[in-house]
Amino acid sequence: MHAARPFRVTLALLLTAMLTLTAGAASAVEKGVFFPETFTLGNGMQVVVVTNRRVPVVTHMVWYRVGSADEPRGVSGIAHFLEHLMFKATDKLAPGAFSRIVAKNGGRDNAFTSYDYTAYFQNVARDRLELVMSMEADRMANLRLTDAVVLPERDVIIEERRQRTENEPADRLGEQVNATLYVHHPYGTPVIGWGPEMSRLTRADAESFYRTWYAPNNAILIVAGDVSAEELRPLAEKYYGVIPARPVPERVRVTEPPMSAARRVILANAEVRQPSFRRSWLAPSYRTATGKEAYALQVLSEIMSGGSDSRLYRALVVEGRLATSAFLGYGPSAWDRTSITGGAVPAPGVEMDTLERAFEAQILRLLEDGVTEEEVATARKRMLASAAFALDSLSGPAQALGSALATGQSIDDVESWPVRIDSVTKADVDAAARAVLGQTNHVTGLLLPKPGKDS
Repeated sequence: MHAARPFRVTLALLLTAMLTLTAGAASAVEKGVFFPETFTLGNGMQVVVVTNRRVPVVTHMVWYRVGSADEPRGVSGIAHFLEHLMFKATDKLAPGAFSRIVAKNGGRDNAFTSYDYTAYFQNVARDRLELVMSMEADRMANLRLTDAVVLPERDVIIEERRQRTENEPADRLGEQVNATLYVHHPYGTPVIGWGPEMSRLTRADAESFYRTWYAPNNAILIVAGDVSAEELRPLAEKYYGVIPARPVPERVRVTEPPMSAARRVILANAEVRQPSFRRSWLAPSYRTATGKEAYALQVLSEIMSGGSDSRLYRALVVEGRLATSAFLGYGPSAWDRTSITGGAVPAPGVEMDTLERAFEAQILRLLEDGVTEEEVATARKRMLASAAFALDSLSGPAQALGSALATGQSIDDVESWPVRIDSVTKADVDAAARAVLGQTNHVTGLLLPKPGKDS
């Protein structure tokens, strides 16, 4: 039911963002994406409101600034496990009653865990907002766990890992590539956890993690839809504002050691029907970047992989006929350094080494010749034009703002996204490409078919 995979909503995917133009010059980009209102409760809980009056519906989200990368060593998966357990009992609700009540009132709810945050959401009619706020605040303060509900749910997450990762060769390869890219940092540990450690998780582990991190001063309330900050404030103070603040530890993460060698991960499996190639490089995030790096890498990703006319698709799929798909993806919303990953799926009859050489040739061309002024201008235009659909989504703004605020950005950073993207130049893109894709310590992953039993 609940998502275990990293859920990253980046400002690069602003299909739900908003672009504003100056009145005097249609080509000038002004600051402004979601135009949220914000205030802070007395206990330190940040509240953000994005008003959208199109329909009498709201998205209500609570984001905690804690994810799997904040777990103590040896209990991997506890952040995601607690996410599941948050749907169990409180002082007021029986196990499972939370979701049943939301559904009975015509809404839907879920949650997701990532490396850097955990979020809970409900989409409900405007007149049901107070109901879900009261229940969400209740489980923030009054979760009650017993072995009778904890141990069966542990079996659920173990089975979830089996279905999503262990039975899926592509996901197993991705997990191993990630663990090879981050050899020391907790981003190398899967969000759902390692199987042997998951099987040893206990009620005490969950309660300790809950008491340590689930405090109002470590949470962000975001409500998007048919409500204003003036209307929301009394409800926020009534339900969340009465929960006492508690000391929350600082996020202390280990530093990834320098790696000077390229690494390869090869998974050959009899269940593989479609081979694939991927390569990952460490890259700066919004929080760790200097200057325009993160924004330049977003523009670079659009140039290389932003549609059927992108460089990789055109070179490997259309002209070379070596691949059925090709991509270069980058997610800048992370507390620590993130990654940029490219790859391709070979066309029938194409050997993997041929595809790999062709992909490398495109990266080498990029590093040697750079991008063109026209490519940068076109990419910026596409990215900003996609922002015109802000008001078509309720959950999109809440997700983008939540992931940004939980990973060290400010509302001003989010609202400045159009201006910062529009300021990216060819020189910025070339410099970012060479700094990141020019590294020789990348990790290459190959997924290959293998006759017979998997070894």
